[in-house]
Amino acid sequence: MDHRILPALRAHGGGTRSALLEQRTAPRLPPRPRPRTPAGLLRGLLRTARPKQWVKNVLVVAAPAAAGRLFAPSALTRLALVFVLFTACAAAVYLINDARDVEADRAHPVKRHRPVAAGQVPVPVAYAVGGALALLAPLAAARVTSPGVAVLLAAYIAVQLAYCVSLKHVLVVDLAVVTTGFLMRAAVGGLALGIPLSRWFLITTGFGALFMVAAKRYSEAVQMAGKAGSTRALLTEYTTGYLRFVWQLAAGVAVLGYCLWALEDHNAPHTGLLPWRQLSVVAFVLAILRYAVFADRGTAGEPEDVVLRDRALALIALTWLAMYGLAVARW
Repeated sequence: MDHRILPALRAHGGGTRSALLEQRTAPRLPPRPRPRTPAGLLRGLLRTARPKQWVKNVLVVAAPAAAGRLFAPSALTRLALVFVLFTACAAAVYLINDARDVEADRAHPVKRHRPVAAGQVPVPVAYAVGGALALLAPLAAARVTSPGVAVLLAAYIAVQLAYCVSLKHVLVVDLAVVTTGFLMRAAVGGLALGIPLSRWFLITTGFGALFMVAAKRYSEAVQMAGKAGSTRALLTEYTTGYLRFVWQLAAGVAVLGYCLWALEDHNAPHTGLLPWRQLSVVAFVLAILRYAVFADRGTAGEPEDVVLRDRALALIALTWLAMYGLAVARW
């Protein structure tokens, strides 16, 4: 080999090592935006609407089911419409939130792949579509359902947008706001069908939601110990001991509320072979205890994954649904 080539190769190798070192220490850049097409834009908007989260909106059937009115004439049609409207409101919040947090999401190792942060959905488009959905969904509800549903949807959007802007940075208030979102989902079905909402229904649903929300925060705090601020800044303000206290307290109140409902005199004679209303307490408590296993391990960061993937919890839930159905059918 030519003696003049060897030093050049050595110099080139040193440059390569330096370049590799620079690549390792350089800050991670956001992904390059893909070429935009109408189909790609629609897919991006759909992904931003978080279809995986739509399972939460099934709670719109909770109040009619609790009152034994789920299969009343036209009830399912109206509830399906309310489900769509609530999904549109949630999508509006997600779109506006992602547009507002686009710079922070681009610096995040996971959120950088969201369509808005990745450039698949332009920020102005996200704001425009989100704003249109936030305006049209309550108007449509007022026209095709009832004024009460429209007011509740508008309140949901206002509270959730306030959460995105500032309330998510306020201790305890952030837990209350997220819990209220679940409670609104559970109450809107009753408003749509004109069903009075039981105090025990509201207590059990509200504290059950707080149990899951606090368990989610606790799991995030455990998994991100020492670096919680990089994912959710407020986690640095909570301690795991406090969050554990919150989900344990909420679980206890939810169980108490459900027991009071089960033991309440509904002025209906007992005609079945078994007292299904009282027996459903067993399945409800078992479901809480099963979910608490994942909360205690710090693996309840995605509630929908826990509910949908754990077979034992699914079996307990089906058993509870059967008992609950038999109970309300005999009122």
